[in-house]
Amino acid sequence: MTGKRSAGILLFRRTAEPEPEVLLGHMGGPYWTGKDARAWSLPKGEYAPEEEPEAAARREFTEELGLPVPPGELLPLGSVRQRSGKVVTAWALAGDLDPEKAAPGTFEMEWPRGSGRIQRFPEIDRFAWWPLTAAYERVVAGQRTFLDRLRTTLAG
Repeated sequence: MTGKRSAGILLFRRTAEPEPEVLLGHMGGPYWTGKDARAWSLPKGEYAPEEEPEAAARREFTEELGLPVPPGELLPLGSVRQRSGKVVTAWALAGDLDPEKAAPGTFEMEWPRGSGRIQRFPEIDRFAWWPLTAAYERVVAGQRTFLDRLRTTLAG
């Protein structure tokens, strides 16, 4: 596999509601401020060719949330090629955590563009639990397949 690769974990929990909830993060930085639809993602990140995707998914989960991966069995959700060409591999994991305790990592970029000012932004500015149907409207289009695969996996 060539090109950029990313791996992540889609945490889910069952509640009293008929459908499970998934944990998504709202992308940080100035481009995503004020956006809700298609502005959320599962915790994921890029990895080098020598790193195993599952190890990368676990590492990225911890880096993005500042919290350990909950214990449990990872359920493979496969890979999806996003519009950018990046291939994302994901696993589902049954678990629970308080999104208010997340301490996301940060990145730096020039902002405003062309200003010469480097500013620091959170990679993810907030995390929240969403029922699958609501998550489908919020998650970036390239990751919707993971929600479909989770629904199929849990129904099977």
